[in-house]
Amino acid sequence: MPRALIIGGGVAGPAVAQLLSRDGWDTHVYEAHHGPDPYAGLFLNVATNGLAVLDTLGLRDRLLTDGHRAGRMVMWSRTGKELGAVPNGPVREPERGSVIVRRSWLHQVLREGSDAAGVPTTYGARLVSIEQDADRVRATFADGTVADGDLLVGADGIGSPTRRHIDPAAPEPVYSGLVGVGGFARVPGLEPTPETQHFVFGARSFFGYLVRADGTTYWFANVTAPDRDAAVRLDDLRALHSDDPYPVPQILAATTDELRPYPVDDLVGVRHWSRGRVVAIGDAVHATSPSAGQGASLALEDAAVLSRTLRDEGSFSTAFATYQAARQPRTDAVVKYARAIDAQKRVTKSRLGVAIRDAMMPVFLRRAAHDARNDWLYNHTVG
Repeated sequence: MPRALIIGGGVAGPAVAQLLSRDGWDTHVYEAHHGPDPYAGLFLNVATNGLAVLDTLGLRDRLLTDGHRAGRMVMWSRTGKELGAVPNGPVREPERGSVIVRRSWLHQVLREGSDAAGVPTTYGARLVSIEQDADRVRATFADGTVADGDLLVGADGIGSPTRRHIDPAAPEPVYSGLVGVGGFARVPGLEPTPETQHFVFGARSFFGYLVRADGTTYWFANVTAPDRDAAVRLDDLRALHSDDPYPVPQILAATTDELRPYPVDDLVGVRHWSRGRVVAIGDAVHATSPSAGQGASLALEDAAVLSRTLRDEGSFSTAFATYQAARQPRTDAVVKYARAIDAQKRVTKSRLGVAIRDAMMPVFLRRAAHDARNDWLYNHTVG
């Protein structure tokens, strides 16, 4: 039985491990963290296309038991004026809209899938080097342990050591000019937002939120900052949003947990996704900002396509080339799409610019609400 070493236990790693296991591979996941992270990046959007892959894995229904359906996105100005609404899914099939889940819940569901498939996960396994020859590939971890296999799949995120092994000259992530932060709160009197997520173009920062049926508010902010390592404290955020419409200040006032800000980076234009017996997937070779709502879903798509090409093609080189050719045009397009949204989120001091945006956005949103031009994001199939 051929053996696959899967580096990374986030989204792409467990998914590809389970799919390869179905095809007769002995798969093992190695995760750098010392255990499941309950914070794990707060929450994320699993789009229609990502849900389709989870359905293939038999995990879609399990995920939805603790998800917030969000097939509609409503935009608001800094003054509280509704600018318009657009679908978060196929325009003509709202029932197939996206779902918002805690990232830790998505990780848990994928772990459950791995356990059911008999795929082991080793925690505390931080990859430090890869060696390969004509017969095998070896991964060495920070604690000195090694693992040998026939194939190594790097699902090790935007800072991927696997990417650097494949191509030491590969491009590095690019900072978007936005620092992300988020949290959870309970605001007395704030009603649930079924099927909906709200976004506010605040006076000094961009803000998004939804309210689950149990009254829990999920929120995030994108703060314009020239320094990618800018510290964003809760008091800072409250000041930035103090003049914004209800319920933004109220949500922040009700938030008590410590914030964990992160720079919003992306990655595009990686020329080499594989080398010999080693291949990379997900954020390791293409990372989109959260603005597209597609990061996890693209990772799931990668897992499905890579497992298929390994099954259908006669050699690693052919399988990897087919996989990259199938995926890169789409992933590059999503990253560029997200960059356009990020540009709208960055705060401008130009009053004229704000006035033009608030005047023109309703026109664009009305058109987008009935236009299927963005269905390419959601209706993509991986075969």
